[in-house]
Amino acid sequence: MLFIRLFFESLGSALRALVENKLRTFLSLLGIVIGIFSIISVFTMVDALNKKISDSVASLGDNIIYVQKWPWEFGGDYPWWKYMSRPLPKLEETNDIRRRSQLADGVCFSASTSRTVKYGNVAMGDVNFEAVSEDYDKISTFDIADGRYFTDAEQTAGRAVCIIGPIIVENLFAGADPLGKIVSVNGAKMTVIGVFKREGDNMFGNTHDSELLVPVQFGRSLINITKDQNNPFIMVKAKAGITNDDLIAELEGIMRGVRRIKPADEQNFALNQTSLLSQGFAGLFGIVNIAGGIIGIFSILVGGFGIANIMFVSVKERTNLIGIKKSLGAKNYFILFEFLFEAVILCLIGGLIGLLIIYLLTLAANAFMDAGVSLTMKNISLAMIISVVIGLLAGIIPAWSASRLNPVDAIRSK
Repeated sequence: MLFIRLFFESLGSALRALVENKLRTFLSLLGIVIGIFSIISVFTMVDALNKKISDSVASLGDNIIYVQKWPWEFGGDYPWWKYMSRPLPKLEETNDIRRRSQLADGVCFSASTSRTVKYGNVAMGDVNFEAVSEDYDKISTFDIADGRYFTDAEQTAGRAVCIIGPIIVENLFAGADPLGKIVSVNGAKMTVIGVFKREGDNMFGNTHDSELLVPVQFGRSLINITKDQNNPFIMVKAKAGITNDDLIAELEGIMRGVRRIKPADEQNFALNQTSLLSQGFAGLFGIVNIAGGIIGIFSILVGGFGIANIMFVSVKERTNLIGIKKSLGAKNYFILFEFLFEAVILCLIGGLIGLLIIYLLTLAANAFMDAGVSLTMKNISLAMIISVVIGLLAGIIPAWSASRLNPVDAIRSK
């Protein structure tokens, strides 16, 4: 009960000090507000960016290996011109992998480029035109909102059919049902059999919203799937229970065999996985967090000195009252905790103001830019912990000096 009473007395004293000395309080709390705002706003933005990138990486598939010409991560002394001289993945190699692999659940070839799509007199440019082989629906993550996916017969025969994204539907059909309609690319006509479900923006641009998907046997008549600018690659999905390392080891053996690479020779292909991207971004986010933390710490230190200053002034103004309390039997620890609580409460108020500003900014960012930013409980808790620690550090010396005052000298002070 004593500590509860002490807490409420300190709270009342702190609030009175705030009201009676508005300018001094504002200047003292400003550093804490700016410091908490700096640290937590950086962490909040990094969390939002991290979530967006994690969702984008997840869309690539964490159990999928990409057989490509270029690696996603460069390292060592391997000269760049050797990468340039590597052959591109071929459609025929997709069939070799599918036939030889024991650990793959799906194997798919893909090549893509940008094209203009027409429907009647209406055209839409900069459409992602992608030609894919069998198993694309097993490997890539997407939903069909209307219509259906390719049949095996359409894939094998290379029928002139396509699946389009919702943005293409909006631009070309103006609300009309696109299923069964004929669209054209480079003069080649194809029938729309399906529409992708809207996915939204993606950090890596692999969204289906503005994509036109066709069977590779048909698509190869419109784009050269053996050219570097059309980004040919092979996707291999691991079976359930198979690790990426096991699949990579198997694919290395298969590809070296397919390309007739001698045991002593270097491999001329790259096997990429999403963990390489995740590790790279994790390091980048760590640097950003550290930079934001350093900026915020300096601001909070300034705020801490401001709180310490206001506490020294508060001790001086209430020296006579401290003497009276001590003469009536108040213990040193009672006076110590009273001023410590006051310092902590002041810092908590500053921290809450900083959090309120961040919360209002997140609402504005989500309302006007659909930024997907949110103030998490982890960051709120961190802000409160930092505020309490700064309050304890800033208030300990003034509180200690107040608790050690001689009651007679304190009562005589003016």
